[in-house]
Amino acid sequence: MTEFVEGWIFGHTLGEGAYGEVKLVINKSTGEAVAMKMIDLEKHPDARQSVRKETAIHRMLSNPNIIQYFGKRSEPTMEYIFLEYASGGELFDRIEPDIGMPMYEAQKYFKQLISAVEYLHSRGVAHRDLKPENLLLDDNDNLKVTDFGLATIYRMQGKERCLERRCGTLPYVAPEVLVRPYHAEPADIWSCGIILVTLLSGELPWDQSLAECPEYMAWRNGKYMSLTPWKKLDNSSLSLIKKILMHSPSARYTIQDIKNHRWFLRKFQKGGSNGDYNEPARKHIHMEEENPGRFCLSQPELFGVENVNIVNIKVDERPGLSFSQPAHIEDLLLCTQVQTLQCTQPSQQTPFQRLVRRMTRFFVRTEFETTAKRLLSCLQDESYTYRINDFGTVTVSTMDRRNMPLVFKANIVEMENKILVDFRLSKGCGLEFKRKFVKIKSVLNDIVLKVPVA
Repeated sequence: MTEFVEGWIFGHTLGEGAYGEVKLVINKSTGEAVAMKMIDLEKHPDARQSVRKETAIHRMLSNPNIIQYFGKRSEPTMEYIFLEYASGGELFDRIEPDIGMPMYEAQKYFKQLISAVEYLHSRGVAHRDLKPENLLLDDNDNLKVTDFGLATIYRMQGKERCLERRCGTLPYVAPEVLVRPYHAEPADIWSCGIILVTLLSGELPWDQSLAECPEYMAWRNGKYMSLTPWKKLDNSSLSLIKKILMHSPSARYTIQDIKNHRWFLRKFQKGGSNGDYNEPARKHIHMEEENPGRFCLSQPELFGVENVNIVNIKVDERPGLSFSQPAHIEDLLLCTQVQTLQCTQPSQQTPFQRLVRRMTRFFVRTEFETTAKRLLSCLQDESYTYRINDFGTVTVSTMDRRNMPLVFKANIVEMENKILVDFRLSKGCGLEFKRKFVKIKSVLNDIVLKVPVA
C-alpha cells in the first residue's frame, strides 16, 4: 500500500464515480480510517463547481445518521474530499433479493433514515438521490446517509423555493420530479417510501412513476393487491406505504405523519411474531440510474484535513501482477474495527476481521487457479463482459433486468490458507447486483465452503 503523506497510507478503492475514485486512507500507527473522494479535474473540468456546491452543503450538516464531512483540499488538477468511513458496508447488502429483511431490522433502518431526512429538511436541504446505495452502515449497524452530489438548498431564511432540476435514480424518483416544478420535502419522502418497500420485499415496485409504466398505474389505480411486491407486505406496513406513495404531493404523508403511524410506533422484536420477515414473503423464498456511476461511501475527525499537506498521491502499483496469482490481502483491508485514537493496535486483528463487512463474498475449497478458471467460465456462460487489470481484479459489465448498466468487481484473495472470492458493486442497482451474485454463487456452489464470511 502506498504512503502518500507521512504516517498515512492508501487502502482499497471503496468505489468509483462519474468524476473519479473513492479511496480508503489509513493511519499506520493508530489504524484510523477515513474515506477520500478523488475528483480528477483534468478529465472532468466541469466538476469543480459541483464539488464546491456538494462540500458547501455537506459541511453544514452534523447528525448521527449522516456521514460526517471532515474537509477538502484543492489542487490544480485534483480535488480531495475527506469523509467519515462507514465500516459496516452498504445497506443494500443487507437486503435479500425478492425477500427483503426481518421487520425489526427494516423498521430500525427506516426510523434512522426518517431521522436523517427530518434533520436535512430542518436545515433546508433536499438530498434528491435517496436510495439504498447511498445509505451506509457504521460499525454498530447504524444507518448513515451519504452522497450529497445532487443535494440542494430549497429553503433559506424561511423562504422556500420550488425545484426544477430532474435528478435522482428513476425507480426512487417521485412523479412530480419528472414533470417539474416540485416541492423538495414530499419528493424526498417519496424516495423514503420506495426504500421501505425494498427493505420489506427485496424488490423495487416499478421502473418509474409515470403513466407509461403499467406497474405504477396499477398501484395508482388501486389494482395491485395480487401483484408483487405488495402481496408480500402485511397490512400495517402496507397502510403506511400507501400514505407515503401518494401520487399527489399535497396528499402525501409528512415526516410527522410517518412518525405518528402505528407501524412506525410499534416495537418489533427480533424473533417475535412480526419481527422476522413479512409473513407472506416466506412463501416466496424459493434503474435504473440516470447517472449510476456517482460516488457512494464513507470516522470521528482525525486531523485538520483542510491543512494537511497531501503530496505525491499515487495509486498502488505493482508491475507484473496478473490474474495468474492471488490478489494481496492488503488490497482489501478496510480496517473496520478501529474508530478512535485510543483504539487497540491493528496488529491484534486478523486480516479477515479488518475487511469491510459485506455479504457478497465466499470462501472456496479449491486452489487459486481452479477458482479463477471456474469464475471466468461462469462469467462466460452468463454472457457477461469482463476484463482483468494488472492487479488481478475482474471487472464485470452487464445489463440488469431494467436494461440499465451494471458493473461489479471480483477479487480472488489468498488468506489464512484459504481462498476468498470477494465481489463489490461498482456501478448500478444494488438489488440487481445481489441477484447476479446469488446466481454466480449458486453456479459455484460445489466449491463454496459453508463458513461465515461477513
